Amino acid sequence: MNRHAARAAPFIADEARMHWHDKAVWHVRSNRDRAVASVPEWEALREIAAQVKAHTMSHLADYLETFERNALRLGAHVHWAADAAEHNAIILSILEQRGVKRLVKSKSMLTEECQLNHFLEGHGIEVVDTDLGERIVQLAEETPSHIVLPAIHKKKEEIGTLFHHFLKTAAGASDPKYLTEAARGHLREKFLAAEVGLTGVNFAIAETGGFVVCTNEGNADLGTSLPRVHIACMGVEKIIPRAADLGVFLRLLARSATGQPITSFTSHFHGPRTGTELHLVIVDNGRSGILASEAHRRSLSCIRCGACMNTCPVFRRTGGHSYDATVPGPIGSVLAPARDAARYASLPFASSLCGSCTDVCPVKIDLHHQLFLWRQELSSQHLTPLVKRLASRVGSLVLQRPWLYSALGWLTRWFGRWLPRALLYPKFNAWGRHRELPPMPPESFRAQFRRRRA
Repeated sequence: MNRHAARAAPFIADEARMHWHDKAVWHVRSNRDRAVASVPEWEALREIAAQVKAHTMSHLADYLETFERNALRLGAHVHWAADAAEHNAIILSILEQRGVKRLVKSKSMLTEECQLNHFLEGHGIEVVDTDLGERIVQLAEETPSHIVLPAIHKKKEEIGTLFHHFLKTAAGASDPKYLTEAARGHLREKFLAAEVGLTGVNFAIAETGGFVVCTNEGNADLGTSLPRVHIACMGVEKIIPRAADLGVFLRLLARSATGQPITSFTSHFHGPRTGTELHLVIVDNGRSGILASEAHRRSLSCIRCGACMNTCPVFRRTGGHSYDATVPGPIGSVLAPARDAARYASLPFASSLCGSCTDVCPVKIDLHHQLFLWRQELSSQHLTPLVKRLASRVGSLVLQRPWLYSALGWLTRWFGRWLPRALLYPKFNAWGRHRELPPMPPESFRAQFRRRRA
């Protein structure tokens, strides 16, 4: 079982980093709030997007077939992959048939999910991530800690040290402008030498057979303009029915992700350019199983904006790597157990169930309800620790009996003031390792209410 608390412990122990990370991610959430406030029809856009996604998921096979038909008509090659292994094998086959040894890649969480980089490198192919944040974590031999801000967990000084080692920048340099210019020069060489460019897909339009890739750095454009072969990888859930629907999602995506009105580059691809090849790899990899679940299929509506991560108090204070999943945060804690319930059984509990993730989701996924449902399902499958299951039963017993709740509340208030700290926070109290109970109040809320009303 993946123990989120255990993986989070080193991050939390570094208090300076924890507070810095919390502040940095919350700043992005604040940018989102300001951007949303400038759009009076924001809630109407969310509702439309939710309805479009719900309709699409209920007719998914039809729209995928329509998309394939129109993409073929435009001259693209369409490949279908049932899982990560098949996805990787298809891409390797395309590269080997053309004798390719160098590939540049823009951000694609699907390829992270399929562990494409390690697979191709194992077959002697150089893979270069060209998104700056992705390149940083690639050089550091780490995975992204955030789906929009892959290197948000790293300070500029750490990046300076990394670039000094790999890019030969000046020792001790940490100026962001200087480091970015060094990365630009380094990546430009990789772009010019690349034989294939690979991208993800933000939205695929069934009606036209085209697709859209959104970036802020233009790396997807450069990576697909210079090489003669473009490979685009997409999960089956990326489909939307019509070109008219695209405007709704583009208005929601960037504002939710970073607070921008729109991404700096919103690139539309409709078939290959003259003299080039375009390959579309459409991947399931467990998504059909989620679609079959009436309780959890709404999670497939996710447009990967990262807003739920930026608002989640647990993610902000424990970092993305504590989830040990391709997609961390609240949405990752819903998606990961669907793929491997035993491995990710702790993730639905890495949440306060405050509902903030649901409030900011641009497609209105009921994330905190999804997390609560997963807790119930995992408990019924006996995939949660016995102590946690017993504690839940005791809690249920107490909460169903007001007299018992009141009696225990009185005992807790009385003895909690006198118990030694060693008894309140023993080594087996995992909950208390990083938390402090507030001072015990002298009287209960009900007692205060009665007194004030009298």
